[in-house]
Amino acid sequence: MFLSQHGTYDVGVMVLFLFQMVFMDTGATIPTGAAAERWKFSAFAITSFLFAAFTYPLFANWAWGGGWLANLGSNFGLGKGYVDFAGSGVVHAVGGLSALAIAIVLGPRLAKFTRDGKPNAILGHDIVLVLTGCLILAFGWFGFNPGSTLGASGSGNLRIGSIAVNTMLASSTGMLGAMLYMWMMYGKPDASMTGNGFLAGLVAITAPSGFVNPTCSCVIGLIAGLLVCVSVSFVERVLRVDDPVGAVSVHGTCGIWGVIAVGLFADGRSNYGGSWNGVNGSVTGLFYGDASQLVAQLIGVAALLGFVFTLSFVIDMLVDVIIGQRTSAKSELEGLDLPEIGALPYPEFEIKVAATQRV
Repeated sequence: MFLSQHGTYDVGVMVLFLFQMVFMDTGATIPTGAAAERWKFSAFAITSFLFAAFTYPLFANWAWGGGWLANLGSNFGLGKGYVDFAGSGVVHAVGGLSALAIAIVLGPRLAKFTRDGKPNAILGHDIVLVLTGCLILAFGWFGFNPGSTLGASGSGNLRIGSIAVNTMLASSTGMLGAMLYMWMMYGKPDASMTGNGFLAGLVAITAPSGFVNPTCSCVIGLIAGLLVCVSVSFVERVLRVDDPVGAVSVHGTCGIWGVIAVGLFADGRSNYGGSWNGVNGSVTGLFYGDASQLVAQLIGVAALLGFVFTLSFVIDMLVDVIIGQRTSAKSELEGLDLPEIGALPYPEFEIKVAATQRV
């Protein structure tokens, strides 16, 4: 209705609106993983609305809407400005840093840490569903990354095929890197962390997918797979932050790595109509001759860490003060399904447990 009333009843505008809405929604879902099992539904709804209204649009405009990050090239001669093809920074790092903020505000789940600060493993109930979810996400990524060309012919859009290949390769090497790391460090190829490595490779290749070659995609994904394992341990053991699904590491850490990877691995062969962000020439990173592009990417990282995390933390604290972010200890122990939503996802399980307790 809003689009049609303001003279924008146009297919192209609607496509961009839908694309950005889905990107925003993707970013908004990421904090739910870090806040799982202890977040009040009312607080989730309000915090997500504020993310959609302020946090995401502000950074997205800076990067994709002709804002100051995009204009680092034209205004200061820093490469082609901040470059993020499909959102390692705009979508994933914004979501991942918001996830870190809410996890800090909420605090850890009950019994997550011992009195001396050592983490306890709280295992998920169905690893098959977890890995199935990873595969569904991977399928969606082929709309996420190749779809960001917004076309399949002309002005460099034939690169859509290269982007799809890069996406597939990075996800594979990310999975391989995480699996091998866990195997070497702990003696077993941990299934859940292998899934996180799979997603880490996808997150990392999202920004550089339109600017790098297949070999570099493999390297980017492999590093992401290793990085997510190290990051999960760091967040839990050093920062003492409880992140049940590794959202901070998968999306935040590897999203930032993807942003930096553009400044390192972009090979200067992606001719999208001869310019990017209004600067003539193709995006070229440090390893292919343009160190200034890396500087632009690092400025973007600084904006993510300095602005996005700070704004998210302030919003989360305000919501916490006004209505409270965390559910009660009783509800957390019971599970949030009935206390917060009023429905049971596994009623047959609940009935069996209740019957057993009566006996």
